Amino acid sequence: MNSVAGGGTLISFPTLVWLGIPGVNANATSTVALLPGSLGSVWGYRRELRHADARVFALAVPSLLGGVLGAILLELTPTELFDRIVPLLIFFATCLFMAQEPLQRRFNLTAVHDARSRWLSWTMFFQFGVGIYGGYFGAGIGILMLAALSLMGHTDIHQMNAVKNVLTVCINGVAALYLAFFSGLVVWHDALIMAGGAIAGGVAGAGIARRMGRPTVRRIVIAIGLAMTLSLMVRL
Repeated sequence: MNSVAGGGTLISFPTLVWLGIPGVNANATSTVALLPGSLGSVWGYRRELRHADARVFALAVPSLLGGVLGAILLELTPTELFDRIVPLLIFFATCLFMAQEPLQRRFNLTAVHDARSRWLSWTMFFQFGVGIYGGYFGAGIGILMLAALSLMGHTDIHQMNAVKNVLTVCINGVAALYLAFFSGLVVWHDALIMAGGAIAGGVAGAGIARRMGRPTVRRIVIAIGLAMTLSLMVRL
């Protein structure tokens, strides 16, 4: 799911919670476990990366800064509070992804496809917020970044996925390093098992996404986001 269009944490996080791991620990474990899969996704989309607009890689800077700040905030958050806000975070990310195409049509953003410098400056601030959110929770950051790239005028879903995967590695990488070595929140037995599956899925996902097509990819992500929101709300 992360390789195709984001949203993999919407599966891994609830699974760990349902296995009895406290929410904050489950989130930290999921972040560390899915990082190798993100690296595999970058490799899977290497062809699309060669043709991506080089200016979007400037978003790596706010991604790194926001990611470490979000990880610090996660460590400071009580488990009870975290469990209560998680459904809202997932629902927000899913709704934003659902609104991506209507927003694009409303502001005729495809007409300003070559005027990305102006959008890039605003997107840098937005990406810093995404980095904080990603380091704190992680579910939906791919959705948020796809929406941001769309607002910049990008239209090729596969190139957008390629750039999204690089930025995901920046956010989750710095957050995972902090959580793994400084927080003590990671349940390593589960993290290592999940990492193996994440690597296989990350490498295979790019080819699957190309065959599925953009509409199918979008429907899957939206369906998973809404389903996980409802399931976590019922659990509370």
